[in-house]
Amino acid sequence: MLNKNSIPVGLAIGLLLPLLAFGLLIALFHQLEVVGVVSDKGFSPMFRERTTGIIAICLNLIPLNAFQKRRAINSMRGVVLATVLYVIAWVVYFGKFIL
Repeated sequence: MLNKNSIPVGLAIGLLLPLLAFGLLIALFHQLEVVGVVSDKGFSPMFRERTTGIIAICLNLIPLNAFQKRRAINSMRGVVLATVLYVIAWVVYFGKFIL
């Protein structure tokens, strides 16, 4: 299924990868905070969530590059569409914290 060149495959990968990465990174930061290795004191509001969101969105570059090497244009379109949707959601949700 992942070798299929279609927009729904790219869209599914583009939507799932950042969600999983965001969840794993937030869980990792939470565990590090419980242990006492990291602290969120001194940062602006929602700094960790904003930064983790951007990193998770940028992870879509990995499947995008893989699809480009295989010349799977339609799958690339799906990943780009998912990325654009996530960026719009990120700006709407975190816009008040950065302006």
